[in-house]
Amino acid sequence: MSPDYETEYNNRARVPEHPGIIEGWQADAAAYRATALCELDVSYGEGERQLYDLFKPDNIRGNALVMFIHGGYWQALDRSHFSHMARGLNRLGLPVAVVGYDLCPQVELGHIVWELQQAAAALWRRFGLPVVATGHSAGGHLSACTLATDWKNVDPDLPDQLVPAAYGISGLYNLKPLTETSLNKALGLSMEAAELESPLFWPAPARLTMDAVVGAAESSEYLNQSRRIVDIWGLEGVTTRYEEIPGANHFTVIAGLTEPENPMTRRIAALAGA
Repeated sequence: MSPDYETEYNNRARVPEHPGIIEGWQADAAAYRATALCELDVSYGEGERQLYDLFKPDNIRGNALVMFIHGGYWQALDRSHFSHMARGLNRLGLPVAVVGYDLCPQVELGHIVWELQQAAAALWRRFGLPVVATGHSAGGHLSACTLATDWKNVDPDLPDQLVPAAYGISGLYNLKPLTETSLNKALGLSMEAAELESPLFWPAPARLTMDAVVGAAESSEYLNQSRRIVDIWGLEGVTTRYEEIPGANHFTVIAGLTEPENPMTRRIAALAGA
């Protein structure tokens, strides 16, 4: 029997307390912006959502910059909900750019992939540092897309390994199941477009690093999404790692990133050389 994709991918129905969690994100993000050393509303493109907020550590360690990409099924939320996701990494000496992007249905999903490629390229051009991509849910998908990007196709002057590592948190790497859900009303994906925008079906970024982590309390489809990218890319020469975060659901899985001692935070810092 095939999975009930509508139920498997409806995280808001699976976690009824999600409105309070999202409100908490907004409050914690605003509190962190008020105290952090940061540059807000830095443009990387022409659109009003093509902006990033850069959060800086007191003392820089490591040899890369971290780019955090928010979730919301490519159709909700914005970077202002997630400023506090930089806090743990900042404490470990890493600068973090929390990136915004346009949403469906105002743009197509493929355009969002392009926007994140532009954001990573802009960070490289400004700082001359490789970018470790991390993101939650839709942001996990976009992180994997930037890892698997052929940067010479974006701009011949960019380095091959602009994004040497990605850390996807509860990411979606095969978008084809979403065509059978109500989420696709805003996404408007045909089966062909869903395959085209799924990093699982892209040439694997051999010799680079992909971590896929997921909350242990998430749906079986979410666990399978992370396992499959790790299994398939691992066979194709990517250094991969799969982990389930004990007790975490789709909304609580990112909570640890606010703390420098959390294993997730420490792993991203290690990927960035700190």
